[in-house]
Amino acid sequence: MFVPSITMAVYYGAKQVTNGCNVKPSLSVNPPKVTFSGHPNQLYTLVMVDPDAPSPSEPSMREWVHWIVADILGGTNVSHGKEFLPYIGLHPLVGIHRYVLILFQQKAPLGLVEQPTSRPNFSTRAFANQFDLGLPVATIYFNAQKEPTNRRR
Repeated sequence: MFVPSITMAVYYGAKQVTNGCNVKPSLSVNPPKVTFSGHPNQLYTLVMVDPDAPSPSEPSMREWVHWIVADILGGTNVSHGKEFLPYIGLHPLVGIHRYVLILFQQKAPLGLVEQPTSRPNFSTRAFANQFDLGLPVATIYFNAQKEPTNRRR
């Protein structure tokens, strides 16, 4: 069982995101506000992925990366980091998708990081290995599904 070593809070607008909660894609147009405790002398990297793309029953694009922010000072929020891959909102097409925010403590500044060549088939584990990030220090996951369209008759 994963036990976080620091606390992390995630908000889409006024809605606090907790493990297993549901978030409407319409709330996700803008990036979530992410704050965490951490150590003020340390740097952190945040990765957000959808492991269920394009559908939970056939996740052939697993993991779809939504956001990468690195070199975030501990005890602050992601706005104090370097956005290496711009945020894109939630777009679950079929079924209930899980979304995961994973926070890693860095051993050194990442400096220049090439953006992934594509968002589908990203590997958080390979990314963490490539930059020697080690194991996550905090995670939050939530669910989202396609919102019904309003039909006028």
